This record gives sequence, structure tokens and C-alpha cells, in this order.
Amino acid sequence: MTNIGIMVCGHGSRDVDAVTEFQSVADGIRARLPQYDVDSGFLEFATPIIRDRLEALRERGNKRIIAVPGMLFAAGHVKNDLPSVINTYAAQHPDLEITYGRDLGMDMKLIRAAGDRVKEAMATAGDHITAEETLLVVVGRGASDPDANSNIAKVCRLLWEGLGFGWAEVAYSGVTFPLVEPGLQHAAKLGYKRIIVFPYFLFTGILVRRIYHYTDQVAAQHPDIEFVKASYLNDHPLVLDAFADRVEEALDGANNMNCQMCVYREQILGFEAHVGLPQESHHHHVEGIGTGKISDAEFDPTAQLHQGHDHAHEHQHDHDHSHGHDHAHHPYPHADHPLGPNSMLKK
Repeated sequence: MTNIGIMVCGHGSRDVDAVTEFQSVADGIRARLPQYDVDSGFLEFATPIIRDRLEALRERGNKRIIAVPGMLFAAGHVKNDLPSVINTYAAQHPDLEITYGRDLGMDMKLIRAAGDRVKEAMATAGDHITAEETLLVVVGRGASDPDANSNIAKVCRLLWEGLGFGWAEVAYSGVTFPLVEPGLQHAAKLGYKRIIVFPYFLFTGILVRRIYHYTDQVAAQHPDIEFVKASYLNDHPLVLDAFADRVEEALDGANNMNCQMCVYREQILGFEAHVGLPQESHHHHVEGIGTGKISDAEFDPTAQLHQGHDHAHEHQHDHDHSHGHDHAHHPYPHADHPLGPNSMLKK
């Protein structure tokens, strides 16, 4: 084994199933890269936290660490929170070389994995309804970063055109618009016999459960339409291959992140005030607070999540978010949009 460590950086969740799935992916990456010392940790909610596992890699004698975001797209976590945690640790250990890898991003391996998940759902539903009579809804996490949100639209188009659906729409679980329920209500008006709802997520968690809940809710209102819930990406082999690719890119020096559309570096339409905001983590107050099993009986699809910024995911803090933390978030410019961005609240 080399003296190179790989740090797979997860977001973290209160849902133990989401944490278990992330660890399964980390194990899959470890199996694909046996020549490296692979470890993993979380930004918030779950343990072990990233800083502790970086320390473990250093204590095991690794002189160089490749830190890879376990996230699909580069929004606030990839551009701010993770670099802040990693750079802080690196500054405390100048003898250690830490290279920050890029997000999974737009990758045809992931598109093929997504296609497999959608085709699995179609096969389970049966062939009594054709692809041409089917509408696909791709649901992204949603962020206050228009570049990350636009990637979901591209994923949707590639699946739509590649699989030959009659129509396709995009929705988001929070922060931006349209949200899942209004997105599905709109889709139901378009006259298709079947609607496939595909969460473009890596892991399960509160948001995926809510996506499925609102699918059931809208389906009950439209009994003439067949609604099909596709599975999220999870540990699809092509997802693991894409993670391995990110490690090799970082090692080879070909670790190029898309900065041309970065809301913090370029004046993106409607988001001009974000340019030059400081790069810092906003998650220290929920770092490592732990997870729990969220059963279907305990799951509350109407519980409110935070609004208007990247905290609108998995976050159900036990304190008022108007507390004294200076999170340096700039207001989302469309916070009052009628189709969002409150995270899947029951009307």
C-alpha cells in the first residue's frame, strides 16, 4: 500500500439508513482502490466526522491525502463547507499534503447508472404503457446555486432523450423551484398515462422519503395516471467507478472543477450579490451530533425544513435557526417564489 490516503467526505444525515448506504459506497470505493488507505467521514449529523478521520489517516503514516466529496454536484457544501473543514485541518498540519477532489458532476457513468434505475422501475411497472405514453420527473436536491440546479435539467434531458419518454419535467426537494408537489401536479395535467418519479440522489434520507410521500399524495388525486417510484442511485457499480475516477484525477493533476458558472466567482443572472462571499463552513454547530433510525411510522412529511438556502435538506435542528451563528448566507433571490423554495411543506 502507498502512503496515500483517500478521504471520502459525506454530508451526513440523522437517518441511519442514509449513513449505512454511504458507508457501503465508501466500502465499494475501498474495494476499487486497494492500493490506497481509504477512510470516510461526515460533514454534519453523523459520526465519524471528517476531521477525526483525516487525523486517523495521518496517524497511519499517510503523507498525502486525496479528499473526495461524496456529493453529486458542486453547490454550497462542495464549494464552501468541505474546503473550509479540509483547509483548516491542512493549515494545522503543514507537513501533510491534502488535495481536494471535485464533485461527481456531469458524468456519463452516472447518467448510465441513472438510466439503469429508471429502466428497473419501468420493468417492474410492466410494458402495458409505452415509453412514449410516459412522463419522467427527475427530482434534484435543490440548492441556492443555479449552476448545480441546471445540472438536474441536463440529467433530465439526457434521460428523456436517451430512453424515449413522451415528456419529462424537473422538480427539486427544496431551496429552489418547482418543488415536488407542484411539479407533480403540473406533470399530471399533461395527459400522460404513466409518470415515473426518479430522485437523482446518492442516498436515502428524509428528502427521498418526502419525495415518495408526495408522489403517493399526488397519485391518490389522479387515479387515472399510473405513478411509479424509481430508486435513487445508491451503490450502483458505475457510481463507484465514478468515485474512483475522481481519485485518479486528483492524483494525476487533472482535477478541474467547473468555475465558469460558479455563483461565487462569476456574476450569474439574479445571483450577482454572491460573488466574493467568504469560503467557510456553516455546519460546525451540527457536526457529529448523531443519527437515528427513521421509521415510516415516525416519518413526518409535513415537518418544516429550513428555507431559502442550502440548509433546506436533512436539517431539522433542535434550535431556532435565527440563533447567533453568523452563517454568511446571502438571501436566495427567489425566496418568495409561489412554487418554492420551502422544502416540501404540506399546504
